[in-house]
Amino acid sequence: MPPHAPGMRIGLFGGSFNPPHDAHRLVALTALRRLGLDAVWWLVSPGNPLKTGRGLAPLAERIAAARRLAGHPRIHVTGVEAALGTRFTFDTIAQLKARCRGVRFVWIMGADNLAQFHLWQNWRGIAGLLPLAVVDRPGASLKAAAGVAAQTLSRYRMSEADGRLLAAARPPAWVFLHGIKSPLSSTALREKMQLHSN
Repeated sequence: MPPHAPGMRIGLFGGSFNPPHDAHRLVALTALRRLGLDAVWWLVSPGNPLKTGRGLAPLAERIAAARRLAGHPRIHVTGVEAALGTRFTFDTIAQLKARCRGVRFVWIMGADNLAQFHLWQNWRGIAGLLPLAVVDRPGASLKAAAGVAAQTLSRYRMSEADGRLLAAARPPAWVFLHGIKSPLSSTALREKMQLHSN
């Protein structure tokens, strides 16, 4: 578990990081700055329940690659989900909140994830556990805004200008952060690596 203390504002950024890339780092740095966070924890997942897991590099490799990429004293790369033995985001967050009492956690996700958030196990429960920060991704903004989760949670959306108040907001609460337009994606990078290895 990375360093933490009651009152700290910590962003949780989960994913397979298969592989990690500069857009992951850009999202974390943006959240640190615009949400006034003390730290961002990358939760490198053993596997995504919504994906097959085919082509998934070993967890230790992905953690090591993410640590090399992160290169920032306030970005902490972890294998917390594997250590806790949790498979679903709701369970991971619930355990972190129980173990890190007084920490103000914020869940960070890309707009592409918001578009499919309603498919996550107990997504409404996640929104009830902690505030959410959604970071713009190229081509995902309109789909995300029109999605089931965004529409269901629309009355809890905060102004982007109030991003620094998000960590202290009572959930459900969420903000959409615009302006991050990196076209990088792990899927595209994996496909490119496969082409070069053939």
